[in-house]
Amino acid sequence: MSQNVTKVAAVQAAPAFLNLEKGVEKTIALIEEAAAAGAKLIAFPECWLPGYPFWAWLDSPAWGMQFVGRYFENSMTANGPEAQRIAAAAAANDIWVVLGYSERCAGSLYIAQLLIDDSGRIVHARRKLKATHVERTIFGEGDGSDIRVHATPLGRVGALCCWEHLNPLTKYAMYAQNEQIHVAAWPSFSLYQGTAYALGPELNNAVSQVYAAEGQCFVVAPTAVVTPEIVEMMCDTDAKRALLPLGGGYTVIYGPDGKLLSERLAPTEEGLVYADIDLGMIPFAKAAADPAGHYSRPDVARLLFNAAPSTCVERLDGGASPRDYSAVFAQDCVDELAVEPEAPGPVIL
Repeated sequence: MSQNVTKVAAVQAAPAFLNLEKGVEKTIALIEEAAAAGAKLIAFPECWLPGYPFWAWLDSPAWGMQFVGRYFENSMTANGPEAQRIAAAAAANDIWVVLGYSERCAGSLYIAQLLIDDSGRIVHARRKLKATHVERTIFGEGDGSDIRVHATPLGRVGALCCWEHLNPLTKYAMYAQNEQIHVAAWPSFSLYQGTAYALGPELNNAVSQVYAAEGQCFVVAPTAVVTPEIVEMMCDTDAKRALLPLGGGYTVIYGPDGKLLSERLAPTEEGLVYADIDLGMIPFAKAAADPAGHYSRPDVARLLFNAAPSTCVERLDGGASPRDYSAVFAQDCVDELAVEPEAPGPVIL
């Protein structure tokens, strides 16, 4: 075993649904628990704060409007007081945090993730590139600046949400940045069990496993848990209760060869799963197939990747655009962790 061994933690727990304050408190408690167990990184599920909007899958948009105001008010800004409290907890516990949350920015919401370092700096606020299916009735979209891997003392860390892991070009853009530790954030795998295999745990855990083997990286894949309280809030008919059963927790951690490294909790059980990850395993996996390196054929196929941020407003007076975080995130951190090109120009197919 090499010297590059790090203990990581993945959350399998129920969110404090539609209650941002209680959600922050639970987040901090889980950070403290993971750090006490020796973990140096903790990963949270997709939309952990304030919970995943299951209502979008259960009925019409008109019916779901009853939740819109509460969800908006309990969604977190990228650098507001709640984010700062969580960042302070990361610093106090000497642990990196990858946090899934619904980001509120002006009048819009985005499926998002924060990367927070062990000194409490918010390194990056990324958004899901494309909300999936009915999620698009609630959330906006990210851009190429959200497909980014960061150099950290733990290794090169990246993150994606849910079915971003089913977009081959997005995955390739991540692999090409020499990703070593990947956080694959998922909601609960409870929804539509038995009626939509594509949304179930078998396929989606397999997607995380394939990401690990395909990108030769460690994959930390947290999931949320559906509780009776969430069902009671979301489901006013037996038909809806059948669509959203309890549980759905299938948190896992995979190695760069696709091997399961963590224990599995019961689907209704809340807790943390851990694994010791050794970056020294990666060269052995890369020796067989590095898709953005020696196993690529850039003369045949390359990815055309626009990593620039986009905005709907260009300020000619030099003012900040709606998504200009330079004033609130430490710019020296952004510069320090800028991604350097690692592979031949990525594919126009």
